[in-house]
Amino acid sequence: MRNKPPYALSSVDHALRLAALLQQEGPMRVTDAAERLDVAVSTAHRLLAMLVYRDFAEQHPDRRYGPGKVLRPAESSGAPVALLREVSADPLRRLVERTGETANVVVLAGTEVRFIMTVESGQALRVGDRVGVSLPAHLTSGGKAILAALAPGEVAVRYADRGDVDLHRLRRELALVRKRGFAINDQLTETGLTAVGVVIRDRSGGPPAGLSIALPTARFDRDALPGWVNALSAAAQRIEAAMTDRLTAPA
Repeated sequence: MRNKPPYALSSVDHALRLAALLQQEGPMRVTDAAERLDVAVSTAHRLLAMLVYRDFAEQHPDRRYGPGKVLRPAESSGAPVALLREVSADPLRRLVERTGETANVVVLAGTEVRFIMTVESGQALRVGDRVGVSLPAHLTSGGKAILAALAPGEVAVRYADRGDVDLHRLRRELALVRKRGFAINDQLTETGLTAVGVVIRDRSGGPPAGLSIALPTARFDRDALPGWVNALSAAAQRIEAAMTDRLTAPA
């Protein structure tokens, strides 16, 4: 038997209950959510907006809300997420200090990337925290950097059932990413957002993660690109070295 904790936060409880309702009962209107939770419509709207932001919900064309990606069965990434989070904090902070832009670590899961860590820029106009968000790997800078580091046959297997993705075109783009050593997402996932990404490799040479900086497109400058790539590469190397140190350290 489970008892409600004495320190329970009503806002957290409402959000968790609403996520469960979406998963169990399917799409509902804001007024339906308010009625089911016995809260004001404005409160239900704010809760749904946050669930959408974190991919626990999504809004349908008819303005109803249904369960989002997080509440649907998802492929495992296989990446050492806990280790990556542990060793990435300081390199990400230094990357933000050097570039002035928001930095992210992503891992590949099937044909999507999941954002597992973000350090936000301190600028007033900035890209916000993306932790918990999943996006198509072939559109994101970090995702393309990871895909470019995979064997071509593995990429083909991952996208075998994706009729919406031109595999021949993707292969050409990934070849360019390998040649350049970085990838760019120019407003492919969100209007007004541009990102630059590189791969993070483990000690065997595999690509467990991608590293990116994301910025408002209005601030993107081709002349600044070499400096950003150098900063990203340096941060990726620090993360790689830290992972190796942790994995080889005596128990």
